[in-house]
Amino acid sequence: MTKEELRRELERQAQHFQNTSGGEITTYAAQPEPERKPWKKKPSLLDEAFQQELQKIEKERDNQIG
Repeated sequence: MTKEELRRELERQAQHFQNTSGGEITTYAAQPEPERKPWKKKPSLLDEAFQQELQKIEKERDNQIG
């Protein structure tokens, strides 16, 4: 069943409900999908200290080579 067929079927059912039961139908717009943002881990103090140590080691290594 395609979207168009489904829409026609729902419209037919809504008309049938209104005609037979005298019911009222309220239609709502579809809600947009929430934007998914990539999850980012906030670095902890240990992570930051580890990165600083790595940078310090790389600088020492570069100084020894150069």
